[in-house]
Amino acid sequence: MTEPAYVEAVALEKFYVMPHGKVEVLKGMSLQIQRGEHVCIMGASGSGKSTLMHLLAGLDTPDGGEVRIEGESIHTWKESKRANFRAKHIGVVFQNYHLLPDLNVLENVLIPARALNTWREPASDVVALAKSRLKSVGLLHRLEHRPVELSGGEQQRLAVARALINEPEILMADEPTGNLDAETGDQVLDDLFRLSEEKKRTLVIVTHDPRLAARCHRTIRLG
Repeated sequence: MTEPAYVEAVALEKFYVMPHGKVEVLKGMSLQIQRGEHVCIMGASGSGKSTLMHLLAGLDTPDGGEVRIEGESIHTWKESKRANFRAKHIGVVFQNYHLLPDLNVLENVLIPARALNTWREPASDVVALAKSRLKSVGLLHRLEHRPVELSGGEQQRLAVARALINEPEILMADEPTGNLDAETGDQVLDDLFRLSEEKKRTLVIVTHDPRLAARCHRTIRLG
């Protein structure tokens, strides 16, 4: 008997209305991802890779179809419920990092924990976990530094640590090596896969890099 999908996209559609007309990015896209699976999404620029990841993470709403996690359609939920679910269960690593420039390294890692509204001041166990995450990606010595003081590779590793602070079951990464040289990119990937394996997290990676795809269990191609 086939195991039910953990994350499922059903006939997803997404379009944008532009001055010259409607641009269809996704048209009837369906896929299934099993718990603990590492899936790579590949395709040419403009094929809808990032759009698909944003829909799977509940960061955007489809114009047709639905995303189901453990059989439940997340786009039928109120935004507050979807945001809370995402904060608890989905960690996202963005291509352009999206770090807050006025916060230091430790404060940036703690942002998702604050989003849960479970505490106003950093609880000691949460701070300890944040430091543990930073140590695991080689940034413990950078706690008080601002993002502008970090290299591109360090900023991306910080983004990985931040995505994992709430111990999510699902980790999604959009072009995690897109802005990095090959050596630095490999270091970030080693961190990403190691931290995914530690608790058998489901990993979804958007990329155009075939080396990255080779490290995943399965590749889905768009376009």
